[in-house]
Amino acid sequence: MSDRAKPSLKALIQGGAFVTAPGVYDLLSALVADTMPFHALYMTGYGISASHMGLPDAGLTTYADMVDRAGRIAERVSKPLIADADTGYGGLLNVRHTVRGYEAAGVAAIQIEDQEMPKKCGHTLGRRVVPLDDMVLKIRVAVDARRSDETLIVARTDSRTALGLDEALRRAEAYARAGADVIFVESPETEEEFARIGRAIDTPLLANMVTFGRSPMIPSARLQELGFSIAIHPAIGFDVAAEAMRRAYRHLLDRGTSKDMDVPLYAGEGGLHALVGFEEVWEFERKWDEIARRPAAE
Repeated sequence: MSDRAKPSLKALIQGGAFVTAPGVYDLLSALVADTMPFHALYMTGYGISASHMGLPDAGLTTYADMVDRAGRIAERVSKPLIADADTGYGGLLNVRHTVRGYEAAGVAAIQIEDQEMPKKCGHTLGRRVVPLDDMVLKIRVAVDARRSDETLIVARTDSRTALGLDEALRRAEAYARAGADVIFVESPETEEEFARIGRAIDTPLLANMVTFGRSPMIPSARLQELGFSIAIHPAIGFDVAAEAMRRAYRHLLDRGTSKDMDVPLYAGEGGLHALVGFEEVWEFERKWDEIARRPAAE
């Protein structure tokens, strides 16, 4: 468990910091990312669905699956955690339950989208959205449900792909008026569309940078110039991890040994033992071994 107080994500954004948040999908990826000076981490629904269930991000993970992993990650890292909460997992009562559960789990920003259930992964085709007024009510419930003003509500619209940018901007403006702290227009298709979003919306904006997605990959510095405050990179961790594992397993299959792989091993300070906390275990064992060896007090 991290014993350091987490910085305020709200204060970071209000202070003008640009937040680049790498995607994390389990405790190991979260611990690796937490060793680096990112302002925040992003718990990816795609990554949780793939790593926990081996299934696509198609509405198959439940609230219980996601809040459990959010809590485990938030407990161990020193950075604020932005977490995917899909559609809020149901109607208005579910949204209230989701916000309170994620907040209690230690999540700093809760992302809720306007897709119909079952939802689909962003940047895929066939996404359909609920009526605007239904999503506005969800946002109002989410804002009302949180117990701390430090907890941010991220409102995502998936309307751009099927209904066009004008509709996405109409929804973004309505979601901001409903009280969302951060607006997330999913999958703009050109840099000019990002620029148009930045000009149209005064509320802090989040950009989703997905390799091989529908949006161009734009560096953080340029996104900030365009008016954005946060960039999430949800796939960066599990994409490279899956390929590294494939190459390592192929090496083992072909050669019968893990020696001399062309895949680099984790080389963080102290290696994996230090990353997962073995040094603390060893210190605990030394301390109590010494105490156990002392003569009993008479």
